[in-house]
Amino acid sequence: MSNLSNSNSEYISFFAEIKERIRRSQYKALKSVNKELIQLYWDIGQMIVDKQQRLGWGKSVVEQLSKDILKEYPGIKGFSVRNLWNMRLFYSELQQNEKLQPLVAEISWTKNILILTKCKDSLEREFYLLHVKKFGWTKDVLVHQIENKTYEKYLLNQTNFDQTLPEKYQHQAKLAVKDHYTFDFLELAEEHSEHELEQALVRNIRKFLIEMGPWFTFVGNQFRVEISEKEYYIDLLLFHRKLKRFVALELKIGEFKPEYKGKMEFYLTVLNEQYKEDHENDAIGIIVCKSKDKTIVEYSLKTTTQPIGVATYSTSSSLPEEYRQYLPAPEVIADRLAIVKDLFGDKDEK
Repeated sequence: MSNLSNSNSEYISFFAEIKERIRRSQYKALKSVNKELIQLYWDIGQMIVDKQQRLGWGKSVVEQLSKDILKEYPGIKGFSVRNLWNMRLFYSELQQNEKLQPLVAEISWTKNILILTKCKDSLEREFYLLHVKKFGWTKDVLVHQIENKTYEKYLLNQTNFDQTLPEKYQHQAKLAVKDHYTFDFLELAEEHSEHELEQALVRNIRKFLIEMGPWFTFVGNQFRVEISEKEYYIDLLLFHRKLKRFVALELKIGEFKPEYKGKMEFYLTVLNEQYKEDHENDAIGIIVCKSKDKTIVEYSLKTTTQPIGVATYSTSSSLPEEYRQYLPAPEVIADRLAIVKDLFGDKDEK
């Protein structure tokens, strides 16, 4: 057995394959169990609705059913009065929505009920179902994303990607930029400097990357570039693994100004000329400001050939409800969600 020690490269490779095979098997088993559980809860919800509609049974049937199930199966979980009502709600809300029905079997019951109760719009529900399925958000992350209105932030983003990026990258790039970032995990006073904001984000790098979105990795802060013996510093430099490109962030504690665009164009040119590898794509920039006038941003981005997005940030989780009034028309949102579904796919989950 000495030649099969942990230092043997063949054995290390073999053991890695075994671990991956076990992981895939466990994942498939969990998916199978979850689908069966979701189907059971769907059927029970349907049966409750059917009996109430056909026989005129009232609310008491749910309490009686819970009591009898728990008596018949002592110690069984998932059949409390509250959860039986959730099953009824689950069926009632989704029975007419054929688009959502295949998605609910892909995520846990707890996350399904969270999305169902916290999101009243079917398009919003579809957005979160797709993201939970793809990125495996935990319950806490899902709650955070819903409360911080991630759905609205992605749909309202301001970029010029349609004009500056090849078509095959446009949709994925839009998904990488939000209209507003919530940095409520920072312990900052209402009045703070750009340096304080940057340092606080770096200290909370994990939470910062979660807020930025999937596929981002951290490269560095105050990233130094040199041109003609002069030094310049990019506030934050990230890399997007899906897009295979650098993402430069400039932090501004005031309102967006058109001149910020010129500085970002300079940084992107330097990154493309000096730092981009042959297999990577051109960099994109995100200017993150305390506030912005959407019209000024729109006009500013029209005159550049570099891919740039402009977003705002806040250090509290509050976002005005009127934010929703700026959402695109339902048919536009549906088209974007279809693109999201196509981009996510299932190739990496086989």
